[in-house]
This record gives sequence, structure tokens and C-alpha cells, in this order.
Amino acid sequence: MLRRLHPEQPESFAFTPANRAWAEAQMTRYPEGRQASAIIPILWRAQEQEGWLTRPAIEHVADMLGMPYIRALEVATFYFMFQLQPVGSVAHVQVCGTLSCMICGAEDLIGICREKIAKKPHALSADGKFSWEEVECLGSCTNAPMVQIGKDYYEDLTSERFVEILDELAAGKVPVPGPQNGRHGAEPLGGLTTLTAHDKDRMPMNGSVTRAVELGDTVKRIDGTEVPLRAPWLGEGEAALLEKSGVARPAAKPKAKPAPKADDADRSEGRPADASGATKQEAPADKAGTPDGAAPMAKPELFAEAPERTDDLRQITGIGPKLEEALHAAGVYTYAQIASWGPAEIAWIDENIDGPKGRITRDDWVSQAGDLMKKE
Repeated sequence: MLRRLHPEQPESFAFTPANRAWAEAQMTRYPEGRQASAIIPILWRAQEQEGWLTRPAIEHVADMLGMPYIRALEVATFYFMFQLQPVGSVAHVQVCGTLSCMICGAEDLIGICREKIAKKPHALSADGKFSWEEVECLGSCTNAPMVQIGKDYYEDLTSERFVEILDELAAGKVPVPGPQNGRHGAEPLGGLTTLTAHDKDRMPMNGSVTRAVELGDTVKRIDGTEVPLRAPWLGEGEAALLEKSGVARPAAKPKAKPAPKADDADRSEGRPADASGATKQEAPADKAGTPDGAAPMAKPELFAEAPERTDDLRQITGIGPKLEEALHAAGVYTYAQIASWGPAEIAWIDENIDGPKGRITRDDWVSQAGDLMKKE
């Protein structure tokens, strides 16, 4: 594919003071006379600031590094990671179209991009928020099909989930990246078959997603002028950027400390049930025995068996087939149950179901469940 600079270019480019300082720090990593080795990260920073890589930005970076313009242009036009034309103000979507993803449904994802964003790749959507392209293998074949949005991978996609992700981004939200079907990483769809003894000791999310969640550095642009987005999982490292950009930081939710695991048997044995079949919440016992500073856990209302009407819990971001099965086993079948949870109920569910801890708060299941109830 022939890669050319866009015919319409801005008159000039300059790094923000913070980005300039960052770029100069990168140059110090290389011996005197070898500063040109920093060209890829500094070009990338310029792209992060503007959204795409302009001719003035390429030439500005070349001047910083003491390089001929043609050498900087060679780098910028060779690597597909650099966008040489304007991209969506919210996100540029890269759909993997290589073998594994193509077999698993990448063509459907491309069709959604044509329908919801623009008919042709690299064209802006009508509102200017999105653009897209098909790219070669992104190396996530086990989790096909997948797309890269900003710095993050969204894997194990279905057409329905991909549409939801685009809608969430358009509404100013940032979906949690990584596998979208409840998988931890790239283990078999049915769960681990080896090394299962360490399953409960691993991180709630795989390493890549954990890092993304901690940093909150995703589709947001580095200089803070991007379309405001709300990421409920933003890490502390993003606080300064949020303050500078004026984007309101979501209030942190209290984290419950683990308490002794409750007896699973009391869900279905010896519990009074109401007419609907849901076990009633007993009044909390005396808090004696709860460690100082530890949040108490309260068992939420649970069904002893599936009610006549159940909700599709997979409509809640963060709940895949495996996690939905675990929730059903615990007695959770409806949006109304989840919407009623407070910190104590969330702590109980986190401790008593098989699944990644912290996901309820991270993905804000309670608000999601409430929104889904309103749509009914």
C-alpha cells in the first residue's frame, strides 16, 4: 500500500511544554550523536498530541533530532502505526483482518465500521468522532476477532458487543479493554485445564488490561484537548491530566476488605423466601469479630432457583458466559438484584462467586443494571 501525506496540512506544529520535556528526556537515553534513535517514540508522542501525524510535526521532530526531513519521512511513511491523515476526535478503530480474525468474524466487524463510521477506511464519520481501517495481524489470534482502539485491545468480540463499544465511546464512556467474554487472557473458552491450583491467586485481569486500568491511558490524547471521556477505572497516574483538561474524575468507590467466606449452603437451605422465590436478606449480625477498618459484607437477595423471568446478564459490560453462569449458580438472575447492591453486597458477591474480584465496581455493574431496567 502506498502511504502518502494528507493533501491538507496545518501551517505549523509545536509540542506542549509537557510533551516537549518528555521528548527531550527520551533523547537523553541515547549517546551523544545518536539522538535520532529516539525518532519513533517522539513521532508517536506528536501523533498522540494531535491525533494524527502531520508534515509540520514530522519536520519539527526531525529538527529536534538533527535529522534530514527525508529520513524522518521515511520512518513516518513506513510504519502503519503512524496515521498520515486526520482521524476521529474520539477514536480511530483498527480492525485486524488477518487469518484467525477473518475466520472468526472480522468481516462482520468491518461491515459494522462501514455502517456506523464511514463507508471507506480512513474517512471520518459524519460527526467527526470516529475513523477506521483494516490492519494486518495484531498478534491476538487466540482471542479473535479483535480490534485495537487507541492503545488498547478489545478481544473476543461479537458483532453485538462491538456495536456496544462504539456506542459507549460515542456517549463519552471508555469500555474496559481486553477479552469481552469474561476470559482472563488466552486460556481455553471453557476455562483453565492446567495449572488450575493457582487460578484463584492470579490478578483479576490479565497483565495488559491491569496496566491499562491502572494508567487510564487509552484513547485520550496527551494534551487534554480530546473529546471528554469518562473511564470509571482511571488510575491515579491520570489525575494530573484530568485536572488540566477539566474532565471530571469519577468519585472513587469504597473498596471492601475480604471477610471470612460465608457458607454457600445458606443460599438454598434454611433461608426464608418471598413469593418470588428470592431468599430474604437477614438483618446483619453484630459486627463483633470484623477486623477494625474492614467493611462488613451483607448477603444480597438471591434466588434459590431460577425465577420465571430472568434477564440477560451478559448485557452488562464485564459479564461473559462463564461469569453469568457463576452468578446464576449463586442465585443472581435479574438486573433488579444487581441494581440494588451496595458496597456490602458487592463485597459478599466478590467473595462468594467464582470470578475476578473487583469487576463489579470496576465496570460499575450497579449503574449498568439500573440503566438496563429503564430501557425495558
